[in-house]
Amino acid sequence: MAKTSLPLLALPHPLVLLPTARITIPVPKSTGEALLTLVQESENQSIVAAVPISSPDSPLHSWGTAARITRLIKPPLRNLKQPYLLSLLGITRIRVLEKQNSTSPRGDGILECAVEYPSQDGTPTTENVVKFKTAALRLLEHLAKDTTQQAKRDTYNKVASMLEEVTEQRAPWMADVMVANINGEYADKLAFLSAVDLNDRLQRATTLFVKQTTISEVSQKIAQSVDESLSKQQKEFFLRQQLVAIQRELASLRRSNSTSPVGDEQSPRAPSELDNDEQAEMEDMAEIRTKIEAMAQGSEERKMAVREWRRLKRIPPGSVEHGVVRNYLEWLTAVPWPGSSGNLSTSMDVIRSRDFLPSARRQLDADHFGLEKIKKRLIEYLAVVRLKALQAEAEQKRQQAAAAAEKQEERMASATSKDDTELCKDTMASHVNAGFPGAGATPLHIQSPTPSPPSAPQTSPSSTRKNVKGPILLFVGPPGTGKTSLGQSIARALDRPFQRISLGGVRDEAEIRGHRRTYVGSGPGLIVQALRKAGRPDPVIVLDEIDKVSHGNFHGDPAAALLEVLDPEQNHSFNDHYVNVPVDLSPVLFICTSNTLETISAPLLDRCEIIQLSGYTYNEKMHIARRFLLPKQLTANGLTSDHLLITEPALLQIATLYTREAGVRSLDRAIGAVVRYKAVEWAEHIDASLSGEDTSDSVIIESTLSKKAPHYNKVVEEHDLEKILGIARWDAEEREREERRGLVYGLVVSGVGEGGILPVETAVVPGSGRLKLTGSLGDVIKESGELALSWVKTHAYELGVTSSRNQDPLKVPDLIDIHLHLPSGAVKKDGPSAGIAMTCAFVSLLTGACVPSNVAMTGEVTLRGRVGPVGGIKEKVLGAHRAHVQKVILPWANRKDVEHDVPLEIRAAMEFVFVRTMEETLQAAFGKGVLDWRGNVVVMESRL
Repeated sequence: MAKTSLPLLALPHPLVLLPTARITIPVPKSTGEALLTLVQESENQSIVAAVPISSPDSPLHSWGTAARITRLIKPPLRNLKQPYLLSLLGITRIRVLEKQNSTSPRGDGILECAVEYPSQDGTPTTENVVKFKTAALRLLEHLAKDTTQQAKRDTYNKVASMLEEVTEQRAPWMADVMVANINGEYADKLAFLSAVDLNDRLQRATTLFVKQTTISEVSQKIAQSVDESLSKQQKEFFLRQQLVAIQRELASLRRSNSTSPVGDEQSPRAPSELDNDEQAEMEDMAEIRTKIEAMAQGSEERKMAVREWRRLKRIPPGSVEHGVVRNYLEWLTAVPWPGSSGNLSTSMDVIRSRDFLPSARRQLDADHFGLEKIKKRLIEYLAVVRLKALQAEAEQKRQQAAAAAEKQEERMASATSKDDTELCKDTMASHVNAGFPGAGATPLHIQSPTPSPPSAPQTSPSSTRKNVKGPILLFVGPPGTGKTSLGQSIARALDRPFQRISLGGVRDEAEIRGHRRTYVGSGPGLIVQALRKAGRPDPVIVLDEIDKVSHGNFHGDPAAALLEVLDPEQNHSFNDHYVNVPVDLSPVLFICTSNTLETISAPLLDRCEIIQLSGYTYNEKMHIARRFLLPKQLTANGLTSDHLLITEPALLQIATLYTREAGVRSLDRAIGAVVRYKAVEWAEHIDASLSGEDTSDSVIIESTLSKKAPHYNKVVEEHDLEKILGIARWDAEEREREERRGLVYGLVVSGVGEGGILPVETAVVPGSGRLKLTGSLGDVIKESGELALSWVKTHAYELGVTSSRNQDPLKVPDLIDIHLHLPSGAVKKDGPSAGIAMTCAFVSLLTGACVPSNVAMTGEVTLRGRVGPVGGIKEKVLGAHRAHVQKVILPWANRKDVEHDVPLEIRAAMEFVFVRTMEETLQAAFGKGVLDWRGNVVVMESRL
């Protein structure tokens, strides 16, 4: 036996490399680099000792294979974390003499170990060779029979031919080839690798082949038995289906026979609605047919339904098209068509009632506090609906009376012509009797038919709703101001069903118009779905968050699809792609809600009647909290009014210091936190006072309400809020507001429509006479800053900043830059309304005079110093009131907005100064006599 030293490569478990076999394995980077060095240094093909591992936790096996490195693939440069790929070709068996105490593959290179090549001399016995060939041929025959691939079958046949012609000396080599290519167990392959003796090797190969053949035969028998079992199951299922059908027919015969006994114990169980599929199918088809027959005669929907019904009858029930057509018919008949019988509006009695408008006022007042102008507009709309409905009804009655009178005239004309005929007949009879005596003794009498009473006039649904069109109302306001709940109140006042469609994030036009029936899983759009859910043709539909509809993508434009829905002149024939029949949306009252108007397209905005909901004052919030929010939170948290009392100062502090919003959602959450805190105290009080007693519900309620334990205080006062809600959120901001040079407070409106104050900060820095603007400013507000600085430079001499009219205050006496910043730099800001605030900030910075911290202003400035009007006055004033601003400077042109929109209590609590020019603005901001004006400057001031 020859001994040598070879690099040791441990094969990962459970891999075994036999002679004549090929294998490709991943190796770590360190091992791959070591092998690469070995290959580069070797003149011939490198040989390594590929030794398997007996088990994951055991050392290397004592036998391995001398393998030639045929390929070593480095990882790509774009992904160096991938391992090297090593391809080995087994040559001959080797025995490992030194294992270097390695129990697992090493990651730091390759170890050298001493190996021994066993002797391959000798020839196996003929008996072992014959047994080997017989077992191998039998295995190959089974493998060729079991495979379904022709290429594998041909390979097995070629190997069998080679096996028959192999000599006794080559039989061990053939055994290595076949064992390496069959799926044997790991232990069997390790034992075969250790078989150095040729006869022992053939015997082990024969045993392995017999084992694999047995496994193949058993697997085939199991598969055959499974197929037979499946055949039996299918046969049993078929027989059971026949049994169910027979039982169903017997049950129908028993039901049809009224004299048959009911209590028969041998009768099968009564079929349920889930079992009797055929009966349910017949009932569904009968319902669809009934709905089709109830549609108006000659209408488009009836024509389409009849055509699809006939088509459905021609399609086999098992066809896919049958399900598609039936689904379409179910949707088509589920839509409440205005002309169908049974879908007439039931709210006409409510509208005709004299108590309609007073009850609507009571409903709106019960659901919402304040919003008087909004309620006034809604009452106007309801009055118009009532008048239109009454006019349509009166017009219908006049048409019916005219039709009845016309029918009566036709009957009278028919009766007159019959009377003339009778007179002629009587005259002829008298002449006959006179000329032929005895011809007839009985005179001829002809009775005239009595006119039948006029038939009852038929009600035409189309004439009833012909003149009643719902307007498109658009509620615009900050979140939490009650836009959606107003739609619910209108629906309750009109006694109509209410449906809400959320348009936030809708990006596909098909969600509005529906998908065409050519697509798989198609269906109608949201509008038709809402009509089906409502069950009536005149519901109140709220299109929520219409400003958040996506615009213009490859799915279409949903905002453009809404144009037809919200156009009163077009929505009487709205076309849904799935229904493919014009749907009349004119009786529907559409109410849209939005937080802003900026993201709504102009054509869509033109179709809506805009109603602004600016926000609530502190007085309104207090009433809303008392009437709505606190009772709702008490009910939601298992308390009553006897368990909790929030004082007025505490409630006002919650509204002013813990919330700062136009709506009441944050106020609702804060009140909920207070109620939950007291609920915990009340539950602990119950547990402490009833320990060891009966804890039934009745005893708990009676005892706790009567004991009034002193350690539970139901009153929540101001000093308790910091313990419950934490430190006041807005208190610090109020203390930081101070009078400083170059600091002025402006009025702004956020993106959600909520008003507030925003400081305009300015500072002087060394520079070259330039203006620097920061704070995420848009182009318009940057131009306002440049205009304000230009006006200050123009009037620098009058303001006493420079000693000459030709001097630049930013260059004389020193070169300086002015830095203007608007805080909240992450928020985009734009618009011209900060013009006068910037001008006052520049004047304060250059003159040293300070604007009081309780003064805020808004208005556009021109180059001539004129103050122009701006929008969002109510929101800005309410925001200033929430920030405890006492004096507000506004453009003169916005005076009407304050008188019309701002509540009276806000106007009484604040001072409003309306200005036309910057001179008036400066005097109102700094006060009279603060600025030392040069020259003959006339300043006028207007106050409300």
